[in-house]
Amino acid sequence: MNQDFKTIVLNRRSIREYDPTIKISQEEMKQILEDATRAPSSVNLQPWRFVVVSSEEGKEKLRPFMRFNTKQNDTSSAMILLFGDMECYQLTETIYDQAVRDAHMPKEVRDRQVNNILPTYQSFSRDNMDDVVRLDCGLVGMQLMLVARSYGYDTNPIGGFVEEGLAEAFGLDGNRYVPMLVISIGKAMESGYHSLRLPIDTITYFK
Repeated sequence: MNQDFKTIVLNRRSIREYDPTIKISQEEMKQILEDATRAPSSVNLQPWRFVVVSSEEGKEKLRPFMRFNTKQNDTSSAMILLFGDMECYQLTETIYDQAVRDAHMPKEVRDRQVNNILPTYQSFSRDNMDDVVRLDCGLVGMQLMLVARSYGYDTNPIGGFVEEGLAEAFGLDGNRYVPMLVISIGKAMESGYHSLRLPIDTITYFK
C-alpha cells in the first residue's frame, strides 16, 4: 500500500480502460470501502450506500445504464454504484448508541444530539435532504478514489449514466436510494490524461 499522500493525490487519473484479467477480492473491496467511509458526513449519519457490481451477470445488467461509459463497465474489476439514502436518519439512534458503547461520547451528548437530529432531518423537504446526502456522497466518493489509489488501483468517477430505474435494477427502493455516482475500479490499461488546473490565484480570494 502506498502511504505517500501527495503521490496518491497527484498521480490519480481518471481511467477508462482496465486490465480485464485483474479481479479485486470481496475481502479487499470491503477494506477499501471501509477506509473510504472514514470520510466526514453531516452529523455522522453516513448516508452513502454501495452496490459493488463485479459479476458478468451484474455488469450485463448495468451496461444499458452506462450510456457512453460501457468500456469502463466491460473492462473494470468492478463498478461501484454509490447511492444516497434519503432516510439515513433512521439509523441515528443505532449510530449514536454505538458511539456511546465505544466510549466516543458520553450518553448525555448522545441524547442531546439524537434529540436535535431526528426532528430536524424528519422535517426536511426532499430537496433539503438531497442537498445534504449529495454533499456527503461527494466526500466519500472522492475519498474512495484516493483510497483505491493507495491500494494500487485506478478509478473513474462517472456521472453520465441513466439514473431512472438503476436502484430498482439492483434490488433497491428507488424512492429511498438515489443514484449519486458510479465509480469504476481496476488496474489501468492506459496512463490516463493529465488535466489542466486553473492557477490558484485565479480561483482563490484572500480577504
